[in-house]
Amino acid sequence: MTTLRKPITLAALAVVLAGSGYVALDRWVLNQRLPDGLIQANGRIEGDHVTIASKFPGRVQELLVREGATVTQGQVLIRLDDSQTAARIQQARHAAEALEAQVQAAHTNLAILNLDVPLAIERAEAQVAKAKDTVDKALSVEREARGDAQRFRDLAEKDEASIQQRDQATMRWEVAQKDIASSRSALIQAQKELAQAELGWKRIRAKESDVSALESQRDQAYAVLDEVESVLKDLTITAPTNGTVTTRMVDVGEVLAAGAPLLELVDLDRLYLKVYVPEVQIGKIRLNLAARIYTDAFPDQPFDATVRYIASKAEFTPKEVQTPDERVKLIYAVKLYLAANPDHRLTPGLPADAIIRWRDDVAWAKPK
Repeated sequence: MTTLRKPITLAALAVVLAGSGYVALDRWVLNQRLPDGLIQANGRIEGDHVTIASKFPGRVQELLVREGATVTQGQVLIRLDDSQTAARIQQARHAAEALEAQVQAAHTNLAILNLDVPLAIERAEAQVAKAKDTVDKALSVEREARGDAQRFRDLAEKDEASIQQRDQATMRWEVAQKDIASSRSALIQAQKELAQAELGWKRIRAKESDVSALESQRDQAYAVLDEVESVLKDLTITAPTNGTVTTRMVDVGEVLAAGAPLLELVDLDRLYLKVYVPEVQIGKIRLNLAARIYTDAFPDQPFDATVRYIASKAEFTPKEVQTPDERVKLIYAVKLYLAANPDHRLTPGLPADAIIRWRDDVAWAKPK
């Protein structure tokens, strides 16, 4: 009886399990394969997509990569036609260089003025001082000659001096008066020349203003040159990071608008495995849990990963899960970011299994 009762019990158990769905049995068996503290999941390797776009409109002149190509940061991917931009650069450079030459000439003239004006003022001041001294001497001579003329006139009236002596004294006085007038005229002319020399300071200030204006124009011209050269640089499209070209949106000869997308890259140094965890197990998953990723391509080499994302809302299992019973379950998306991708062995689209360890005291195990 005992021998017969055991097969009947197993058969009954099988019927009961079959009635509740063979998937439940499969899940029970799967969970028994891994120690408590580990969760197995699977999915495909994905990555952060980088869309490369053109800052400026243009025509595609060279297309240097194709879909699936692996590129490195700074690698040239696309060149847009730069003939018009190159012509603009030439014009901008000529304009900037011409203004630079004007600025240098203006600085030279200003330096000469800064030397000449003080010297001219110094010479003019010396001439004014000399003219004043001449006037002072002429006045002194005139006073003496005037006194002599008066004295000889008085003596001549008393017949104590000759008429000739009187006339000579009078003539010396007249000459002295003319010397005063002449020296005063020379003083006035020297003072005018000093005033003219002192206007040199105004010329210096005006020249300084001219130099500043020219420097401003030159700086603006160089800014235009820098801007156009920047445009030329941006017409050569380079990879912003290491990655794989997943999508190409343009062909050679195509005319693009500013901001048009050109390529899509996936950063091979920031890959992650996106898996789906059933609702009954999501409570065990938390951020920063350690995980290991296994691939068929490298079955003996686990890749360390970390839980960096847990969906806040549940969803139905994606359609690619074939079992009808599995598609009606509520699951949560979880992203396991790889700690490293040595030699870029892993690429987007690669299927992989993951072991997530939610208890630190449990030893790692391979996927079953």
